[in-house]
Order: sequence, then C-alpha cells, then structure tokens
Amino acid sequence: MTLWKGRFGTGGGSEAIKFTSSFPFDRRFYREDIAASIAHAEMLGATGIISPGQSKAIVSGLSRLRLLIDEQGFPDDADDEDIFSFVERRLGEMIGDPARALHTARSRNDQVATDFRLYVKGLCRRMALAICGLNASIVSVAARHPDAITAGMTHLQVAQPVLFAHQLMAYHEMLGRDLDLLDAAFDRADVLPLGAGALAGVPYPVDPKRVARSLKFGKIAANSMDAVSDRDFVLDFLYAATSTALHLSRIAEDICVLNSQPFSAITISDSYATGSSIMPQKKNPDVAELARGKSGRIIGRFTGLLATMKGLPLTYNLDMQEDKEAVFDVEENILPAISALDGLFATLEIDEERMLQLASMGNSSATDLADYLVGKGVNFREAHAVVGRVVRECVDRGTDLSTLGLDDLEQHSEAFGPDVLERLEPAWSVRARTSPGGTAPDNVASAIAIGQAKTESARKTWEARSLPWDDHDSHPED
Repeated sequence: MTLWKGRFGTGGGSEAIKFTSSFPFDRRFYREDIAASIAHAEMLGATGIISPGQSKAIVSGLSRLRLLIDEQGFPDDADDEDIFSFVERRLGEMIGDPARALHTARSRNDQVATDFRLYVKGLCRRMALAICGLNASIVSVAARHPDAITAGMTHLQVAQPVLFAHQLMAYHEMLGRDLDLLDAAFDRADVLPLGAGALAGVPYPVDPKRVARSLKFGKIAANSMDAVSDRDFVLDFLYAATSTALHLSRIAEDICVLNSQPFSAITISDSYATGSSIMPQKKNPDVAELARGKSGRIIGRFTGLLATMKGLPLTYNLDMQEDKEAVFDVEENILPAISALDGLFATLEIDEERMLQLASMGNSSATDLADYLVGKGVNFREAHAVVGRVVRECVDRGTDLSTLGLDDLEQHSEAFGPDVLERLEPAWSVRARTSPGGTAPDNVASAIAIGQAKTESARKTWEARSLPWDDHDSHPED
C-alpha cells in the first residue's frame, strides 16, 4: 500500500517503490509510530479537528494493532511501502472508515521525524544502561584487586608502576564520558516535530503541547522547516556510539595484550574465548578482538551519514531515509559488544604476582630515581641525564635498575644515599603518586567508591527516563 497513489495513474511509482521502500527496516519502530499516532489521534479529537467518535475508534484500533504485532509480528506477505502505510492499512482493515481521518494535520515528514526521535531516545536509554552494566563490572574488578600493581605503559613500553585498579578506573572514566554524550543525544532528540506538517506547518488548530506531554517530549520544535529536515539528533547518537566503540576498542586491545602469553597477566574465562580449527592448544580472545573490530564498522556508519547529510537542501529529501539503517546497524553491533565485554570483565581472572613482575621490568623506577636527585638539590634536567646514564649501563650489562645496589648508583652521582634503594620498588612508586588523579592507593580507593556511586546514580537516572510505552527494552526486530 502507498499513501500517495491519487497523483499517479495505473502502475504509477511501481518501479520507484522497489528501490525506495523502507518497510523491511523501518517496521522496527512500529511501537513508536503507533504511540505517536495514538497521541496525534487523541489530540485531533480533543481539539475538534476530528470527531470524538473517530478519535476513540482510531485509538482503540491502534492499541489493538500494537498488541497484535507484539504477539504475532508482521505477516510475511506484507508489501507496504513503509511502516506508516502498513499501520494505516491495517488500521483501516480493523476499524473501517475512521482510519482515513488519522493522517489529518500531519505529513509523513513530521511523522517519521517524531517516530525516529522516540526510537533514538529509547536507544540512548538502552545503550546507557548497557554501559552502566559494563562500568559496574569494571569497577567490581578494581574493588576486588585494590592492591595489584602492574606496568603502566606508553608506546606499549613499560613506563611506570601503577595500580591495576587505577587502569580499570581509567576505563570507567572513558565510558563515563560516553554516558555524557548519550545524555546530550537524548536531550537533542527530545524535541517534538509533530505539527510541522510537510515543512510549513498545518492549517489546523493543533495542540503540540498536548502531544508532547503524551509522548513525553521535553520541547516542541520552533521551526517547521528545521523540524522535518533536522537529523542532528541522529548524528549526535551516532557520535556517542562511535566514541563508545572507540573506547571499547582500546579496552579490548589492552585485554588482548594482557591476555597474551608474553604478558600472561590476566585470564579470560573459557566462556568468552574460542579455539583454533588446527591448533589444539589455542585459546583466542575473540570476544575482545571482535569488539575491537566493530569500531571500524560503527565509524563507517557515522561518517557515511555525515557525508549523506552534508549537501542536502531544505527541507526533507529521501536521502534522509539512510539514517534508519545507520542507526539500526550501529545498534545491532554496539549493544552486543558492550554486553560481551561486560561478561568478560565479570569473569576475568587477575594474576597479581605476574602483574608485579611486569611492573618491575623496563627500568620502571627511573623517574623515581630522577625525582630523588631533585629532592637532593639536583635540577631535573641534570637528574634526568644522570639516571639516563645509569639506565644505559644497565642495558649494556643486560640488567635492570631493580638489580642495582647503592655502590652502583653512587658511581653516577654523589647525591645518591641509602634511602634511594626503596625507590627501586614498584610499591614505593605507586604510593608516591598522591597528586589528584594519581595512582596512590588512597586516591584509587576513593575513585572506586566514587565510581560505584556514579555508576549506580547513572543507572537510576536512565531507568527513570520514561517513554510512552510500557516495555522500554524490547523491540521484536532487534
């Protein structure tokens, strides 16, 4: 079924429909379309644009249609142009002539914008709650291993000792910023365009405020042309998802490195690993690897829609139909990736002894020796040079700073004293980093407590964000 056949003769648009039909994918937001249509019909009846009887029949029929789709899905032989055509056709079959009044005072342009804003708001909520779950698992690992010392790295080279919990809390901060981006995307989507019509508004006494209250929109679009052509809210969501994917990729890379035999600092549960078809001994971190791989796909979807939108004239153009598949594809890839890493962290095993060995490698106490000399009155640049020569000697001898005695150090500077030897221990280095945000144990313990509270607060905030239907989390086409 199409909604525009009156303009065309027999067979009009038949070939175009084969290319432009969106029903195979936009039927995913049937709940949103039905909710928006119910709110619109109720408003039409309340304002006298249609009769109360028509309004009541439409609302009742739409409610029954939603339950029918919830229970039975979509018929295999449905060949409608889009979800809007399907809903109007089925409504007509269910209630007869009153269904023909539903589309009064609206266009598919403001209708689809309304539906998709509702969908994106719900998706922001689902994704934010998934991130909260992952963050809770990460913080839980940190809380279970508050004293584990590992190698902090730059350029994938051992740099300085840090608490492993400090590294985990860095992940927490990254994902926390993603929650902020989702919050902004939710807010950007929280604008009702219904009432804008095709682009210029509608010549009916519509009541957008009533519709906004019913659909739980916080704002009403201020300009009808912008209302039907704005897809910034979609790009904002895709940017938030892209940022999350990038962070998941970086976290997954660390997992792969720490899980590899040369590091052997963590062990991934068998449930989150796979084997090899030819090498019986293999246990591969494929969950982490694929989560890392998904980032490229998600980046592509974001940049693809940016390219689609960049040259579009006002107002609506069918190019904008591309926003749906971009969002749906991202949803189908980002949510499973978040969930998989959540489970991986929840079952992760930590080898604290091996981590400490890693922290002792690579002359990781070099900066502490330089800082020691600064404390003895040597300027930092000279202290840096002195310790650099000590390290060079260790490299030539095939040893490490951790193996040196006081006599070895005194050959390079008279400022070294017996108290310098404690600085060769990773634990001393960790305890010394008391600057705000540093890896000192008290700092990290406080960060864990704050992280637990922030994650729980974020979870409650997102759960409290209500949407105009009962089941926030389930879409049969997901």
